[in-house]
Amino acid sequence: MKLSGFRVLAAAMIVLATGIFTAPPASGAEDYITMASTTSTRDSGLLDTILPMFEEKTGIAVRVVAVGTGQAIRLAKNGDADVLLVHHRPSEDAFVADGYGTGRRDVMFNDFVIVGPKDDPARIRGMVEVTRALAKIADVKATFVSRGDDSGTHKKERGLWKLAGIDATGASGGWYRETGSGMGATLNAAAAMNGYTLTDRGTWLAFNNKADLKILVEGDERILNPYGVILVSQKRHAHIKAAAGQTFIDWLTSTDGQQAIANFRVNGEKLFVPNAK
Repeated sequence: MKLSGFRVLAAAMIVLATGIFTAPPASGAEDYITMASTTSTRDSGLLDTILPMFEEKTGIAVRVVAVGTGQAIRLAKNGDADVLLVHHRPSEDAFVADGYGTGRRDVMFNDFVIVGPKDDPARIRGMVEVTRALAKIADVKATFVSRGDDSGTHKKERGLWKLAGIDATGASGGWYRETGSGMGATLNAAAAMNGYTLTDRGTWLAFNNKADLKILVEGDERILNPYGVILVSQKRHAHIKAAAGQTFIDWLTSTDGQQAIANFRVNGEKLFVPNAK
């Protein structure tokens, strides 16, 4: 599925909720919630654009802790967030199954791409099959920069190396480098080292320091990148602001919230496709 195919799929999969969202009034301790989310939702500029719309409509502010998906889930498990917005479906499902969340809702998706230097030493430009591309990178020992931070992107990347039959972490410190940082910092490192990396398309489009990096691999259906939103269970942590948190989730998955996501663009490019049911 080429980028044009992604845009067609994007248009086809915008499923907006029925009706206009009407929020209950907020008051007292419910005037803000804490949301644990990913660096991609922050670095892309999405949250800075849509959260003021929600606050204006409801009077509820959203305080965002933007970290990798793994750390965001740990924060939510500890009761340090009311709402979780992340992008690693197996971890999200486990979070709910273990009783930490009340249920998961689809919010949006984009996709992952492999970017790399324009001289492309691994000769992967134009490839679609992501595992074959990774195998070629490993074969020539070209520099690959990993987030290495247990984020949703890092989890996806590790899964792809496994599918490719390659123990990339065994090469850590050699051709395989781990930053332990967010997507923006990892893209900066890849640019500085003339290396390859896996990034979500949204952060890439919003990223300013592209240097000689180019999108080289895209379109594999295995690298679609869905995001889900979860209310942290008040049964686990009595202090969770369940009413205000649910108000946010209802707005995010309503016509208004989904349209806000659909309208968000950087340099004319749509970064996320809403797909709430």
